[in-house]
Amino acid sequence: SEATYLNLGWLSIPVTIIWIVAITNAVNFIDGLDGLAVGVSAISTASLIVIALMVKEVNIVIILCALFGACLGFIPYNMNPAKIFMGDTGSLLLGYVLATVPVLALAVPLSDTLFAFCRRILHGQSPFHADRGHFHHKLMDLGLNQKQAVAILYAISATLGLAAVVLTTKGTIRIALLILALLIGFVVCAFIRKSVHKHHLEVELQEAKAAAEAETAAAAENTAPVQEGNDEQTH
Repeated sequence: SEATYLNLGWLSIPVTIIWIVAITNAVNFIDGLDGLAVGVSAISTASLIVIALMVKEVNIVIILCALFGACLGFIPYNMNPAKIFMGDTGSLLLGYVLATVPVLALAVPLSDTLFAFCRRILHGQSPFHADRGHFHHKLMDLGLNQKQAVAILYAISATLGLAAVVLTTKGTIRIALLILALLIGFVVCAFIRKSVHKHHLEVELQEAKAAAEAETAAAAENTAPVQEGNDEQTH
């Protein structure tokens, strides 16, 4: 390939080690919902396949096509409700193989891992302490179910993957991919907004129902002593 690369000199070895470890654990960290890690990995792999074809790296394309096929075969069995789980071994393997993926293609797991580390350190916890602060947990707290949260993260990963491909293209193709990425982003934002609004309405309805039931119960308690008093006067 005639593609240029960044020469870091003696720093290349430690930077490469840190990068591989970071990517490997980033994919493992997002494996919190059924189908999330394998789906994001498949989308990132597809992005890298396109980029590798553009720079004519045939050997890389062959390896990535095998990984992409494995992910596609695993997804139907790992979607909610999952029948098979990849476990740490599967997610770590995906992360290790995808350590060469462009940053944008893996922006979701990378940013999730970075925020998780910063959040835990600022709270005086171990960076590896489990919590419910990941992106998929935040989406579910907004009222989305597992499938909706996974679908949104798929769409975001696809948008960022397209952005990574856009950076390696020229002319009309770049414009078309950029428009497609913007459309996907718009649809995702609209869906999140609609889901959040629906969740707020459901919460308000539940609160109103609970308040009405409480008022009914209180009225029944106040009526009972009066009825007992009337019965005593009658006797």
